[in-house]
Amino acid sequence: MNHDGEQRDQPHQHTQRFTFRLPSHPRSVGRAREVLHTEVDLPGDPGETAALLLSELVTNALRHGSPPGREIAVTLERAEGLLRLEVEDAGDYLPRPRTPDPEDECGRGLALVAALADDWGVAPRLGPGKRVWVTLKVPERTLRASSDR
Repeated sequence: MNHDGEQRDQPHQHTQRFTFRLPSHPRSVGRAREVLHTEVDLPGDPGETAALLLSELVTNALRHGSPPGREIAVTLERAEGLLRLEVEDAGDYLPRPRTPDPEDECGRGLALVAALADDWGVAPRLGPGKRVWVTLKVPERTLRASSDR
């Protein structure tokens, strides 16, 4: 986990990346999952894990990070056996794992992210806000699209 941001190397020759924007609306969580399943060829457990992780990141951005009227950006990136999911929002709130009380209905999302992702973190983005990301080890050829749109 890297809450201070991370250094990213230049994209490798075989990097595939797809970025899309979503409105600050609860329906955007399901839309993000739809796009993931459309753009990423990852059946079975790895695909379900990726969908769950993306749902948590988008939900957190909508609930805690995206001011009303602002969009969030989602990036799906595959390179060298890794799938990276990123969600950018304009909020200043930095997500931190916490230990919820047993009666709490919320507060377990980042614990789930930490348990399921191979790595995750928070980094600044250009402009206000932040970028929350996770990585998963996946088989090669997971992204159907071959370039940014």
